[in-house]
Amino acid sequence: MCRAGRSETIHRYGAKSSLSKRLQYIRMHDAGLEKTMHTKHAELMNLNAVAKRAGVSTATVSRVLNDLNVVKNSTRARVLKAAEELKYHPNLHARSLARGKSRTLGILISNMENPFFFDIFRALESAAHSRGYEVVVANTDYRTEQLVSSARLMIGWRVAGLAAIVSEMDADLMQVLTDTKIPIVFYDVGTPRKNITNVRVDYRKGMKKIVEYLYSLGHTRMAFVGHHSTLGPISERRTTFLESVAQCSPSAQTRIVAGTDGLEGGREAARELLSSGFHPTSILCVNDFMAVGILRELRDRGIRVPEDMSVTGFDNIRLAQFCSPALTTAHIPREQIGQIIFENLAPDAKKEHLAGREILIEPELVVRESTGPARKDQAPVGSQQKIVAD
Repeated sequence: MCRAGRSETIHRYGAKSSLSKRLQYIRMHDAGLEKTMHTKHAELMNLNAVAKRAGVSTATVSRVLNDLNVVKNSTRARVLKAAEELKYHPNLHARSLARGKSRTLGILISNMENPFFFDIFRALESAAHSRGYEVVVANTDYRTEQLVSSARLMIGWRVAGLAAIVSEMDADLMQVLTDTKIPIVFYDVGTPRKNITNVRVDYRKGMKKIVEYLYSLGHTRMAFVGHHSTLGPISERRTTFLESVAQCSPSAQTRIVAGTDGLEGGREAARELLSSGFHPTSILCVNDFMAVGILRELRDRGIRVPEDMSVTGFDNIRLAQFCSPALTTAHIPREQIGQIIFENLAPDAKKEHLAGREILIEPELVVRESTGPARKDQAPVGSQQKIVAD
């Protein structure tokens, strides 16, 4: 610290401040400066050691460690081997901050246990790695307060871009993210702005396709299984279900139940539905993850799918193809969505980029073995008649 700066620092304390406090402040400030200088010196010394062992310049070492494709493969291998032998790990976070440009992207996800969210994350991460970016992820568990906390933390880390692949949102957070001016991508819950792109699935079309398909098979007693009913994307599917059934047949009967987002949540919802006295010929699930849990509960109760009851999901996760019976569902292109999100977080300078737009994804109906014609008999299924001996 220069003398002028130190003199200004002392002056801020005023004449009433004790000399010991002034000296304590100076020692703390100088200690921090000394530590920073020591770290930089150690980093430079380690870089020189790697360069010396590999027989190249420090600039070449820097290019290799920053993954720049301007170094011959043989030279790159030599540098990486030297770095490994010397156990050299550069402080990439500090380096990116010094350059004023981060190579880290932040991702917020509602439920990492749900394969739907994980598939999008995996596609996004793969695209990021191909361009030299790293990805940090936070799970919100559908809690708005956790979303806000994690988003603020990532902004504090100076991420290069932030994606919110969530079903929950906070109005104040929306403004905070707009003010950051970094690229932001929302999945389903955002509003396009100058630095915000929104990727939205047309759930209305997807749910309507499923309802109309089931109605064409003779189903007029349908149940909908959801979770977190107050969240926008979930509520939209539930509302569309009710509207679509009414449009198909005003006399059709419906029932709504909800559980937690997961396999066990699907089983619990199925138990509640079957004990309610309502006997549907088909169950439409908010997603495939819960639908698989419902299939398990129906099987345990001796209810045949689709002979006794049809079941549908939504998302078309890989598990939908391999469960038994294979699940009829609505396909959402998760890999494509992950790629779209990355391209908007880290746009290629060589390509035209339109920020502040909404990208609409239309689901496609995928028919598999879990759906069939509605049973003729509307009586309860899966129950056993109790016989009392004389």
